Amino acid sequence: MLFDLLERLSSLTRVWFRQHPLLADLQPIQLSALLYLARCNRYSNTPLAVTEYLGLTKGTVSQSLKALEAKGLIVKTQDVADKRSVHLSLTEPARALLDAVMPPDFLVTATTRMGGQAQALEGLLSDLLRNIQRSENVPGFGLCKTCRFHRQTGSGGFCELTQEPLAPPERELICREHQLAETTE
Repeated sequence: MLFDLLERLSSLTRVWFRQHPLLADLQPIQLSALLYLARCNRYSNTPLAVTEYLGLTKGTVSQSLKALEAKGLIVKTQDVADKRSVHLSLTEPARALLDAVMPPDFLVTATTRMGGQAQALEGLLSDLLRNIQRSENVPGFGLCKTCRFHRQTGSGGFCELTQEPLAPPERELICREHQLAETTE
């Protein structure tokens, strides 16, 4: 039953994206890459991270990223420390596009009608995801603020893995190095 519900919600979302006039020129994988890049941190905006997050082949993702670059939606910049590595960032047109379509109207309307139940549902789905990540050993890609390496400081945060300070907005971004904090359940 739960699988059926999640699959149906995913299907409705794909239909909504396919029918949205602003998204007519994007393939679903391209949109998924843009959505990920809009939410990931500076450690996670590489082609390899996009590949891991989407769970697709390097070739498929590489072609999609080339198409996004050709459309002027992403730019590649060489890593300052490691010249072999590149970072991907959204252009202003890409950010404007995502701002115009996210979150999907049907989801905003439905959650508004649900009232407080929508917040409870979000919490339950977060718990479900964490449970799956713990038991199936899948990549975390969680929010920085929920990572075992994150420490809150007066100026934002600090990543104990990279030994670097984090600005307050970075706490809300997805990191490919994310590891769930140990719990005593």
